[in-house]
Amino acid sequence: MATSILGIGQSALAAAQAGLSTAGHNIANASTPGYSRQVVVQGTALPQNFGFGFMGQGTQIETVKRVYNEFLGVQVQSAQASKSGLDSYYAQIKQIDNLLADPASGLSPALQDFFSGIQELAANPGAMPSRQAALSSAEALASRFNSLAGRLDEIEQGVNSQIVSSVDVINTYAEQIAELNDAIAKAQRASGQPANDLLDQRDQLVLDLNKEIRATVVKQGDGDYNVFIGNGQPLVVGLTTSRLSATASPINPERIEVAYQSSNGSVSTVGETALVGGKLGGLVEFRTKTLEPAQNVLGRVAIGLASSFNAQHQLGIDLGGAAGGDFFSVAGPVVTASSNNDSASTAVAAASVSDVDALTTSDYRLKYDGSNYILTRLSDRVSTTVVDGQTVDGVTLSLSGTPIAGDSFLIRPTVAGASRFAVAITDPAKIAAAAPIRTAAANANTGSATISAGAVNAPPPLDANVQQPVTITFTSATTFDVSGTGTGNPTGLTYSSGGTITYNGWSVVISGTPAPGDTFTVEPNTNGVGDNRNALLLGALQSANTLGNGTISYQGAYSQFVSQIGNKTRELEVTSGAAGKLLSESTVALQNESGVNLDEEATNLLRYQQAYQAAAKVMQAASEMFDALLTIGR
Repeated sequence: MATSILGIGQSALAAAQAGLSTAGHNIANASTPGYSRQVVVQGTALPQNFGFGFMGQGTQIETVKRVYNEFLGVQVQSAQASKSGLDSYYAQIKQIDNLLADPASGLSPALQDFFSGIQELAANPGAMPSRQAALSSAEALASRFNSLAGRLDEIEQGVNSQIVSSVDVINTYAEQIAELNDAIAKAQRASGQPANDLLDQRDQLVLDLNKEIRATVVKQGDGDYNVFIGNGQPLVVGLTTSRLSATASPINPERIEVAYQSSNGSVSTVGETALVGGKLGGLVEFRTKTLEPAQNVLGRVAIGLASSFNAQHQLGIDLGGAAGGDFFSVAGPVVTASSNNDSASTAVAAASVSDVDALTTSDYRLKYDGSNYILTRLSDRVSTTVVDGQTVDGVTLSLSGTPIAGDSFLIRPTVAGASRFAVAITDPAKIAAAAPIRTAAANANTGSATISAGAVNAPPPLDANVQQPVTITFTSATTFDVSGTGTGNPTGLTYSSGGTITYNGWSVVISGTPAPGDTFTVEPNTNGVGDNRNALLLGALQSANTLGNGTISYQGAYSQFVSQIGNKTRELEVTSGAAGKLLSESTVALQNESGVNLDEEATNLLRYQQAYQAAAKVMQAASEMFDALLTIGR
């Protein structure tokens, strides 16, 4: 019986010691990320039959298990992926928001200063200081466009670098998870017991992986984790890992894309819609939905301003009487051929802007399907079959050579608009502030009719016929003849007071009652140094709806863009905060069940210490009983 009592005491002592060790281990790892509280699971030892009944033989330790709720763990992982993705997106868009909101770097002040310079020119068209001021304000505007475009390019390069870094981190986590799958399987096969600390490490790696990209875990029957990303691409399957790689886009070398390398060696590009959640998902979404549209919006404003300003400037004359030329340099569309195009293909694609008003802020993909070229607008995936010379959304295509099925091209109509925006003239005297024609009424006229200053309505550049001398002669109060060079000599035209008379690419308005024989002339604006009519028309472009098919002005388009960025930034700030709260709540719920409570562990220490002491007393009693038996025997 003493031997039995000694064994019971030893089992109690071992159980108490295991409890003390486990509580101490919990306390030591209370701050270890991903650590789950461990508990000792005890069971009653098999009783022994003494004839008069079964007597207990103490206790035995069944296992040491971790307290972990897989459901709550998955919730934390999902919340972490969402939070990291939103934080990543917000951190990037905040840079653009700060850039646009800064008066020192935003475009609005530069636009206002430029048109103020044009208005000053209109007030003093013959003054060289006013002309130089207008030219200087134009240079400042070009510098601002270039600066904004350069900053967006820097942000794009930063996104590329972060994508490369994130891909490396994801691959590292995948390898570590596979290694832990192996280590856990070996440990558990050898002992038949759960490898608690290794399991915690693996779950923490999965959580860290979700900081980079949303990952789904499928637990296998043998305890291995299979990890999937995107649209179900396996990243880890047991001990085997697939890798992601960051590669330059075959159709846009400046753009880093993510490719998937399966375990069998095949490589395929991961669609951006599949890269969801985590830092990587946030970066890709920011680039697709905000950064690239921002570059295109800014470029469209620059191209629209330069093109419409040039068109009006070409309809005026400078201080020397010469027709105005281009005031700004205008960037054309950027077209790149895919590096995957068949080497035997001779296909060449080019594009030009033919209608600035119809430009969108989208990029386009041109692909040959074996029979036709298909143009897809990437912003809404609308596709159109196109041919050489066709115009779509203000962009005219030039297609030549012999294509092969699968050939593709990327067309970015406005992306270079801001970076290549520049002032094309350097001489202030070359600013075409004056109109090319002037009108006059003959001194001998006896009627009350008057003639307007006249305006050019021919498309640019200025046609030589516009400045040919023309005489309008009234044959009666209701009819007149037009004589001169250009389009011919019309006679017997009907006159209506206030009606517009158009000829040789110009138009005038004659009002009042003319007398027979009254004449009016339209002639070149020779020595029109003080003429400001074209400068006034140039200044009026500030508020003219020259973009979006006549629906919005330069300033309006830019302000709309700034507003969209600001609203999206605020939206992300709010949703990121909400996601952070959800992550915090999910983490607290998991920690309440799995985390270490130091007060509870301190209580456990005292409990196991008392149990240890009590077990020692049992062993002491057994020892004394055994000694008593020995004494009787002597």
